[in-house]
Amino acid sequence: MHASIKTVAFRGIDTIPVEVQVHLANGLPAMAIVGLADKAVAESRERVRAALASIGLALPPKRIAINLAPADVVKEGAHFDLPIALGLLVAIGSVPRDALDGTLVLGELSLHGGIEPVSGVLPAAMAAVAAGLDLVCPGACGSEAAWASDLGIIAAPDLMSLLNHLRGHQHVPAPRPELLPAAHAAPDMADLKGQETARRVLEIAAAGAHNLLMVGPPGAGKSMLAARLPGLLPPLTPREALDVTMLHSVAGTLPAGGLIQTRPFRDPHHSASMAALVGGGARARPGEISLAHGGVLFLDELAEFAKPVLDALRQPLETGQVVVARANHHVTYPARFQLVAAMNPCRCGYLGDPSRACARAPECGRTYCARVSGPMLDRFDMIIEVPEVSGQLLLDRTPGEPTGAVLRRVATARDFAAASRPRQDPAKAEAFDDPTTQMSDEARRLIELAIEKQSLSARGFHRVLRVARSIADLERHPQIERQHLAEALAYRAMPLLA
Repeated sequence: MHASIKTVAFRGIDTIPVEVQVHLANGLPAMAIVGLADKAVAESRERVRAALASIGLALPPKRIAINLAPADVVKEGAHFDLPIALGLLVAIGSVPRDALDGTLVLGELSLHGGIEPVSGVLPAAMAAVAAGLDLVCPGACGSEAAWASDLGIIAAPDLMSLLNHLRGHQHVPAPRPELLPAAHAAPDMADLKGQETARRVLEIAAAGAHNLLMVGPPGAGKSMLAARLPGLLPPLTPREALDVTMLHSVAGTLPAGGLIQTRPFRDPHHSASMAALVGGGARARPGEISLAHGGVLFLDELAEFAKPVLDALRQPLETGQVVVARANHHVTYPARFQLVAAMNPCRCGYLGDPSRACARAPECGRTYCARVSGPMLDRFDMIIEVPEVSGQLLLDRTPGEPTGAVLRRVATARDFAAASRPRQDPAKAEAFDDPTTQMSDEARRLIELAIEKQSLSARGFHRVLRVARSIADLERHPQIERQHLAEALAYRAMPLLA
């Protein structure tokens, strides 16, 4: 007696087709699982045995061999429980042999027969659609799977309900796609006091997807500024929403199924390890930079991060993806995020303030800022100083400009850029193929002077032009003028980091 059930193994957000092959033979009662199964899969034996017993079924007194094919692919995770259990039920005749033809199955079993949520349901559902298969998944993950269109889904809450459905004795209703509600309203720009330059820079960063570093004393409002950037960004496109949801599904951080509709904002602590930030671990999980895909990654206290961890961000910032290497395979995760960072100018935080700076100034500032490497600093489009807000401004009850007004200008600038340059990706490092075709003569002379005086690298040259292009887009100007370029260069002067 034998049976086979289709399922998947995960490699990043990609899936690998796996066939669960069940064979029953005469011999001493035993169950063996082969096919490079990890410990979670090996433990399926006891979960499956207990789940079947909870619905009044027992394993036959035979020698049971379960092969997870292909045998050279590592199988990880508890989502193999349900396909193994259904394969056994088909083999012993408790489920019609053709009931699961053309169906992909995944789910974890509890000891009392419940079908527990698992990570990776949306990528599995997309794989099922691509292969022309239906899907059996946990009931709690049904709304997540339903976002894969043209897919027949059985999302049963427990093994008994699923068994009755497959036998035709009960109908499990098809799930409907659901949107995840926004976790909380984005903070408003009107709450900010003063900081006119920083507000302007935040608007430019939102218009052109620019990386931003803010340097200033403690309590100046750097974190408040960063937290308001997601509210200035356009909503996720349907493709971006699927990519973001699949990443969080694989990571197991998707709350209660559904589709993520807001741009991520991730702010890891400065003690985060390499694996936590970039990705890795025993099962090569996505890190914070991948969970920030399509949104904002905020690194507060930038100089306090371990230097190797910061330098590991350099390649993903350029390529928009991160490759996590393992001995027998590589996992690639998307990681196209907007980096916003904040740091103090020195260890005490008050460099430049004669009344509060420590006795080691300015040497302490040079030592502290050297913890961030030059190549890392070169990847920021704008580096600005955020000064302390005066007491007079803090007591002023006049509200600042609200987020809605800034968002309208950002949306207009992005629409202007899309209409002017329809094939340009604003997240790419190069502003355009030939920058001289979109610059006035005065702007060209200014950038030539800046290259000589500021020793701009090729990367810095392109990033300055990208910022200038965004400033021109905010003014709906077809070409970069001298004033646009002068403002962009001012945001790269780095006075406190010099």
